[in-house]
Amino acid sequence: MRRFLNHVAAALAVAPLGAPAFGETVADTIDGASPEHRTILTLEDFAQFAPRTALDMVQRVPGVSISKDDSDSRGFGQASGNVLINGQRVSGKSNGASAALGRVPASQVERIEVADASVFGVPGLSGQAINVVTSGEARQSGSWKMQARWRDDFQPALGVANLALSGRSGDVSWSVQADNAPERRGNQGFRNVTDGTGNLLELRQEKFIFYVDTTSVSGSMAWKPPGGMVANLNGKAATYRQEIKDRAQVFPVAGPEGRRLFESLEDEWNAELGGDVEFDLSSGRLKAIGLARRERSPFNDTFLRGGLDGSNLYRSDFRQTTDEGEYILRSEYGWKTPSGPEWQLSAEGAFNFLEAESELSEAISNGPFVAVPLDTSNTRVEERRAEAMLTHTRSLAADLTMQLAVGAEYSEISQSGDTEKVRIFTRPKGYASLTWAASETLSLVTRIERKVGQLDFFDFVTSADLSLDNNNAGNPDIVPTQVWSASLQAEKDFSEWGAATAKITYDKIEDIVDRVPIGTGDGPGNIDTAWGAIAELDATLKLAPLGFDGAEVTASGVWIDSRVDDPVTGASRRISDDLLYEVNVEFRHDVPGTQFAWGAKLERLAFTDEFTRSERRLERQLHGIGEVFVEHKDLWGATGRFAVRNLLDHRDVVERTVFAPDRNGLAVRREVSERDRGLIFVLSLNGTF
Repeated sequence: MRRFLNHVAAALAVAPLGAPAFGETVADTIDGASPEHRTILTLEDFAQFAPRTALDMVQRVPGVSISKDDSDSRGFGQASGNVLINGQRVSGKSNGASAALGRVPASQVERIEVADASVFGVPGLSGQAINVVTSGEARQSGSWKMQARWRDDFQPALGVANLALSGRSGDVSWSVQADNAPERRGNQGFRNVTDGTGNLLELRQEKFIFYVDTTSVSGSMAWKPPGGMVANLNGKAATYRQEIKDRAQVFPVAGPEGRRLFESLEDEWNAELGGDVEFDLSSGRLKAIGLARRERSPFNDTFLRGGLDGSNLYRSDFRQTTDEGEYILRSEYGWKTPSGPEWQLSAEGAFNFLEAESELSEAISNGPFVAVPLDTSNTRVEERRAEAMLTHTRSLAADLTMQLAVGAEYSEISQSGDTEKVRIFTRPKGYASLTWAASETLSLVTRIERKVGQLDFFDFVTSADLSLDNNNAGNPDIVPTQVWSASLQAEKDFSEWGAATAKITYDKIEDIVDRVPIGTGDGPGNIDTAWGAIAELDATLKLAPLGFDGAEVTASGVWIDSRVDDPVTGASRRISDDLLYEVNVEFRHDVPGTQFAWGAKLERLAFTDEFTRSERRLERQLHGIGEVFVEHKDLWGATGRFAVRNLLDHRDVVERTVFAPDRNGLAVRREVSERDRGLIFVLSLNGTF
């Protein structure tokens, strides 16, 4: 193994290019033996970007991307993000590290430490991690942001606003943020509908709008009295209103002109409160974490189609109200032995539930609405979950660190209402990670992990897709996915040229959740085996060594391949409706000696085909989304930015093929749509006080 790592290091190593131009690499010692390499960045290192918040700074760290706040997974588990604040993970989910950093003014950041996760001693973290250290100065400060977006033929988004305040009084520091984030998105174009042999049946002229209004208030408080105790409290409350309209003029080859209208309205509120306390206990340190989260989401979908002369009129209505809740208690006790190795024992208990009430009705011609029976449409799903994990970290050599974790998860999932069922799962989990600091500029991380997936509670509930005229059957027999995962990650600092992180992962999957036949329909279910391969890259290339001062190119991308045996046809295919690739590239030039910056971006992504029992559906993007921007970093004390998006005339393409009686049969209908998003203009101002 060591010989293999030496070969890899030799292949990746480059000749020294002098002192780093971005940050300073320092070497310290843990327990007098194991060297830890941290790159220390200060506000001065980010001066060319004129950052307003700690989040602005972290987003410009070369070669590292921030892991998004995890509000979807149930429970906390071990640390999964890659950002710490003052050496601690944030005890929040929707109100996690990224949200907390957005409330901290850049002037309050003392330094940012970039290092391998083993340096920070947080079990669960592996690979490159970022620790944001804030100053303890007792002063109040804040940041603000305003934004407006315009586009052709769509409603503008004019009310984007954010206000954040933070301060300190004695041993207590606090931050609070109010945010209003309307979104106005959409596209429009044409759809061709043909029969199975390619004969045109009808042409549709379509316009799709997606309007969202989100308002939230969030905050956090930290108490650090003398003696080493640390206590944190954070919370968030938000409202979310989503409105969707998909309208079409229908021009059949035979028959009168018609109309189609799909509308969806959702009014949601959610709230989260989390906290933790950490203190010395005996020869170690104990941390207790708690979180409570609630959400209520009523929505109503309606669909209408028919001829302008009143013929072939059809209407349908689907209503669903869901209540979700999560309550978590977690404790972590860590200690070091006199010889140096570290241990942590963690235990977690969680209670989660989803309660759904659903009803579907339809009306033909001018008749009344008639209820349509749906199995498993009114149900409550509960999970009581417990996890215990023992983690051991030790230095095998001056440049080699190992972390081992072994544990188990107990889960009791019960369903009541239309379906009554209780199931219990007890499954092992854990990982082994090896980090090798090959040099001051290169680290290699290998990790083998046994993971236990989490079921989506909505997979237990039957729902209806009115726009596609099909139902998604709830499945009370679905079981959690299990994965053996192996990865290799390389983190390379190229001195004044920038930095890069590359990672490859292979997953061997058991009981993959995909679309499977259920009764006479289909819905989410398990397929015995599958595999997935993932390649990821985050890189920053600075162009100053080429004489282009102030210019850099940042790139991030992920590519995924997978294979599973189709439960309908038996053929090998990719996992249904999964990410295939995503690429984001930005060129930015901060013009030396001025307050101006300009640049360009390209974003593009693609998904795998989505399969149902009788359909195959593909969504893809043509050209990707291109953007150019210009920025002034001192516009009456604020940063002003103007951007024009979709310069490459990005288009959304959807291809849908319907087979009879299922995908083993012949194609009987095909739909191809191509919709244009139009030019998007964005103006933003942000500043501090």
